[in-house]
Amino acid sequence: MTEKIKEQILSIRDSGVTNMFDINRVQYEANERKFYELVIFLEDHKAEYVHFIMTGEFKK
Repeated sequence: MTEKIKEQILSIRDSGVTNMFDINRVQYEANERKFYELVIFLEDHKAEYVHFIMTGEFKK
């Protein structure tokens, strides 16, 4: 996960628009905001994403 993807996740979280465990909706919101890196990341790294949401920890 890159810093940019982390920032995109936090931007969606801070908006309060969706439950962050609703990965399909997060991906939809990312696409609407043109966060294409996050859209692609969620396709291939769901476990890493959930780990970040649960713990706040991410690997650079």
